[in-house]
Amino acid sequence: MMKSKTVTAAMIIIGDEILSGRTKDANLNHLAAWLGDHGIQLREVRVIPDDGDIIVRTVNELRTSHDYLFTTGGIGPTHDDITAENIARALGRPFVQHPEAYAVLKQHYGPEGLTEARLRMAMMPEGAELIDNPVSRAPGIHVENIFVLAGIPVVMQAMLKDVAKRISGGDKTLSKTIHVFHGESFFADILGEVNEAFDEVSIGSYPFYHDRAYGATFVLRSTNDGALEAAVKLLKEKITGGGHDCFDGEPSFRSDPKE
Repeated sequence: MMKSKTVTAAMIIIGDEILSGRTKDANLNHLAAWLGDHGIQLREVRVIPDDGDIIVRTVNELRTSHDYLFTTGGIGPTHDDITAENIARALGRPFVQHPEAYAVLKQHYGPEGLTEARLRMAMMPEGAELIDNPVSRAPGIHVENIFVLAGIPVVMQAMLKDVAKRISGGDKTLSKTIHVFHGESFFADILGEVNEAFDEVSIGSYPFYHDRAYGATFVLRSTNDGALEAAVKLLKEKITGGGHDCFDGEPSFRSDPKE
């Protein structure tokens, strides 16, 4: 049997405004789903402040332990936009004005509109490549295995179109979902048995309560389609064999399914 190819990524969400609760992050869910569609497993996410030393330390920890690292936030024109310069520090690269970024910004704002603040957005680690930004033109940054993206969701999402050309994924993670209208504790033993029988399959159990109805959703994931189907079949057999009904998919009242 051919061994599945696993490609992993980490994400750093940078910004005091996220940690203070002033701004609600909207990028994690989108990026996780987008990476999954490209065969890349998002394995770790950290939310950190606008602190240069913390950015350097976190970048160096995650870029070496995953195939790709994505950051969001801190690449605008103000004093607290310090992501790019600290990416340069982390990599030991000079922080320089990128000629192509300068040209993009000059064309967008015009010579009179290219203020010192806006020129900050042309500063990048030496040797970096631009990530196209079709929304506001200020580019993202691609350097080594790091993708530095905007924090504004519509801009971040637009940048991913260019990022897609630069990544290479592995086998996609597939999932199957079933649910029961009984407490998850009734199924703890059989979930463990199925999990032990299929080491290529992970099983998540998610209890729910809605309008006096309660139960649990079981989500099975694997890059091996055959193992996934066999695990779902075994789990269903064990559930029904214990005298309980089970149903495919999420319960009907869920409007924000996990899968």
